[in-house]
Amino acid sequence: MDNSNNSQYWALVLGASSGFGGAAAKQLAADGYNILGVHLDRAATLPNVEAIITDIKSHGVEALFYNINAADEVKRKEVLKAFLSHTGGKPKVKVLIHSLAFGSLKAFIPREGEVALSKAQMEMTLDVMAHSLVYWTQDLVTNGMLVEKSRIFAMTSSGGHSAIPYYGAVSAAKAALESHVRQLSTELGYLETAVLAIMAGVTDTAALRKIPGNASMISVARRKNPRNRLTTPEDVAKVISLICRDGGEWISGGLINADGGEDVVNFVGQNGNLNFEE
Repeated sequence: MDNSNNSQYWALVLGASSGFGGAAAKQLAADGYNILGVHLDRAATLPNVEAIITDIKSHGVEALFYNINAADEVKRKEVLKAFLSHTGGKPKVKVLIHSLAFGSLKAFIPREGEVALSKAQMEMTLDVMAHSLVYWTQDLVTNGMLVEKSRIFAMTSSGGHSAIPYYGAVSAAKAALESHVRQLSTELGYLETAVLAIMAGVTDTAALRKIPGNASMISVARRKNPRNRLTTPEDVAKVISLICRDGGEWISGGLINADGGEDVVNFVGQNGNLNFEE
C-alpha cells in the first residue's frame, strides 16, 4: 500500500508510550503518518518511550513527544501551541487516538479495612479517561488542526457495560467515553470525521495488571476467546490502521469490537471449549 500521501498528516496519540497507544503510534508511523505523542511517564519507564520514538523514526516520519498530564488544560494548550509553531502554523491532524488509562480502582462501598472511592477520585477518573477526549477535540477544531475525513478513536472496554470489582469509576468513565463518541460523531459530521469507540478484548497490559483480580480475568478471557488467546495491542493497532484507509470515514458513531469475538461468548466449558453440553 502506498503511504506517501499520509506523510502530510499527523496522528495525535494520547497515551503514546505503552499499550494500545504505543502500538497504534508505531503502526500509524509505518503507515506514513507523523506522530504527535502525549504520555505521562516517570524516569523508570522513559527507556520504553525512547524505544517507541526510535521505532517511529525508522519509518522516515517525524515524532514529537511530550511527557505531560493529558488532562491538564494548561499543558494541553502548551503542547498544541508548540505543535502549531513546529508546523509553521499549518498542522494537519488526521488521526486522534485517546488511550488514557489513569483512574482510581476503589470500591464505591468499602468492606472492612478498605477505603471508599472519594469524590475527587471519581471526578479525576472521568476527567482523564472520558472528558479529556472532548477537550482535546475542541482545541483541535478551534485551532483549525483537524482536517476533513479525519478519524478519532477512543479506547473503551467491556467494563463500560458490565460490573467488575473495584472498576466502578473506570466503568463509569468508559460509559461516558462512549457517549462522547456518539455526540462528537454527530457534531463533526460536517467535517466527515469518523468518531469511534474501540473495544479491545482482554489484553495483558500494564493497565490491566493494576486491576485487582487481573489474573482471573486473563485466565477466563484466554479460555473464552474463540481464537484461544488474548488480544494484543498490535491486533488493535491493525484495526485502527484498517479504518484509517479511504472509505473508513463512513464508519462512525458506534463501537467496534476488536476482540476476536471474545465479548459475544458467555459460556466456556471446563476444558476451554465452546461446548454447552459439557
